[in-house]
Amino acid sequence: MESPRASRRRARRSRRPLLFTALAVVAVSGVTAGGTVYVKTRAHSGAGAVSSAGSPSASSSVTAGEEASVEPATSPSAVDRKAALSKAMAAVSVPSGAQVSAAVLELDSGESAGYGEEAFDTASIVKVDILATLLLQAQDAGRHLAASEKAYATKMIENSDNASATALWHTIGRAGGLDAANERFGLSATSGGDGELWGLTQTTAADQLVLLQQVFGEESVLSAASRTYAQGLMKGVEADQQWGVSAAAVGSSWALKNGWLARSTTGLWDVNSIGRVTVDGSDYLVAVLSRGTVSQAEGITLVEAAAKAAVSSFAAS
Repeated sequence: MESPRASRRRARRSRRPLLFTALAVVAVSGVTAGGTVYVKTRAHSGAGAVSSAGSPSASSSVTAGEEASVEPATSPSAVDRKAALSKAMAAVSVPSGAQVSAAVLELDSGESAGYGEEAFDTASIVKVDILATLLLQAQDAGRHLAASEKAYATKMIENSDNASATALWHTIGRAGGLDAANERFGLSATSGGDGELWGLTQTTAADQLVLLQQVFGEESVLSAASRTYAQGLMKGVEADQQWGVSAAAVGSSWALKNGWLARSTTGLWDVNSIGRVTVDGSDYLVAVLSRGTVSQAEGITLVEAAAKAAVSSFAAS
């Protein structure tokens, strides 16, 4: 006999929307220190491109004593996602002075939700954005990546090599090239770091979901070959970097890129993780951003707890 969960998954698949239809966004004031919770649901298939939670025109804040007015109306499933994610993230232990933001999208249904709208330093997760920009520029020029570019890309993603990232940062035109590509990708709350400081690119968890959709989704400005190439590198990160959102996956069914950076001004850490995980046959895109932990290890613990909480809020529903 088919289980209730399998029946729900089959029903969701039967009405699977296009990945890049418009999103209706509801921002709800959070009751915990972690930040606000927002939920994205699909609008009609004829609507425009993906809208980030950071866009004022796409979101409506709801505070005590106010009524939400959002068009199109939030679906019951979106309300459920919002409540489930809020509850799950409230249970995550956040060290004093630290902050965390998380976002998750189920590829099958296209439903997504996020916790926190703040901008964070990317640290090395921007390397996925650099790679996506490089691939897009190569497509525009009608060329394949050069052997040297492939060598840099492999080291940049699989080993998180900073010198390789800097080389490709120059190849894409630094922040200007990144920002131009991100406009086409649909990222509206991400801005490239100044000069050589690619690791201080600013982004949100919601924008990282948009980027991950470009890498893992079928409706993407990146070609199938470009997406397959990027996915392969994200599946091959070296052993000591196989942490982060992979904590939410079952077995080795994940592809990811992590970032970690000790800020010289405070001595505190930025620790981030983005990628795709598979749980019980369903694929999820997950982005977790954090700052303010006293060590990398503490940041990893926080990011993994948030990733597991965010994915479990979807997988359990």
